[in-house]
Amino acid sequence: MEFSLTLHRAIAEIPPAEWEACNEDAGGNPFTSHGFLSALEDSGSAVGKTGWLPQHLALRDGAGALVACAPCYAKSHSYGEYVFDHSWADAFERAGGRYYPKLQVAVPFSPVPGARLLARAGVPVGALGQALRQAMEALGLSSAHVTFCTEAEWDALGDAGWLRRMGTQFHWHNRGYARFDDFLGTMASRKRKQVKRERREVAETGLTLRTLRGAEITPEHWRAFHRFYLNTVEHRWGGAYLTKSFWPMLGDRLGDRVVLMWAERDGTPIAGALNLLGRDALYGRNWGCAEDVPFLHFELCYHRAIEFAIEHGLPRVEAGAQGEHKIQRGYLPVPTYSAHCFAHPGLSRAIAQFLDAERPAMIERMAALAGESPYRQESS
Repeated sequence: MEFSLTLHRAIAEIPPAEWEACNEDAGGNPFTSHGFLSALEDSGSAVGKTGWLPQHLALRDGAGALVACAPCYAKSHSYGEYVFDHSWADAFERAGGRYYPKLQVAVPFSPVPGARLLARAGVPVGALGQALRQAMEALGLSSAHVTFCTEAEWDALGDAGWLRRMGTQFHWHNRGYARFDDFLGTMASRKRKQVKRERREVAETGLTLRTLRGAEITPEHWRAFHRFYLNTVEHRWGGAYLTKSFWPMLGDRLGDRVVLMWAERDGTPIAGALNLLGRDALYGRNWGCAEDVPFLHFELCYHRAIEFAIEHGLPRVEAGAQGEHKIQRGYLPVPTYSAHCFAHPGLSRAIAQFLDAERPAMIERMAALAGESPYRQESS
């Protein structure tokens, strides 16, 4: 089958129904939905001005039907990606090369694993991999990077000659629990007592804790949440990637898939944790607060997410990047995947050598982290 390739400077150029048909066939991840990606662009968060120039890939068959697509950006930096290649860029540019711009196949500012090559049933991933190479060459870019992809995509791209990298995150898995206490019962005594103490101390603060979804989330909630977000950015010395208008757009476009864990003191908002609901997972994304309350971060981001997953029969909770402290709260290490293609043969060889050494070290590190599991041996 022959395909025609086009690149689009805005996701609005691709009809939502066509994009969503590809996204649904690829797993229906909310972060690769037309609604989420369009909110990033329409809010001015992921646009050329911020170093995320959309170059969304579309493949059409001979009849003109969209059979595959991918969220792509020409990047002028490496921020907001969570798969770090700054050292690659520095080394190449010290050697006289030009690393930026590069082609990034990703969800901006969102280290959420899932399909990145959104193909209708029967369309081979290899066709998209080849199309990405063509796009990289046509745009004159140094490289192409598919980050937080699925293992199947990772394998297919590796078979096509792409370089493969591994990372790690911490996810919670539902073993058919009916209640939160059933989950606690699988933990070692000391770890179980720790979680109970954390939840008890938050309950004793007198805060009002709520889980808000869809239309329950008002413009006032979003204004407060943006303040929380800015506080988090300032505390971590990061960049405020997401604009104030992004949050209400997200709420409008994703509806009940937006889940906000919320804390108030006497009617005044003091903290929130944003999640998106997928077919088989709750995805934790942003957290922020206006007041430092012990254990409130753990309560809103981890414990209440687990409760929500149990209540709704979700197989897992994915709580975002980094954070070994998640292990003691039931979130265990899992691998994440990315694939990389370089136009310069010398750069490709050097990074291949680096990754050949990094992968075994990452596997060893994950095994060591798994050894810190809080579960009783028979439950792990």
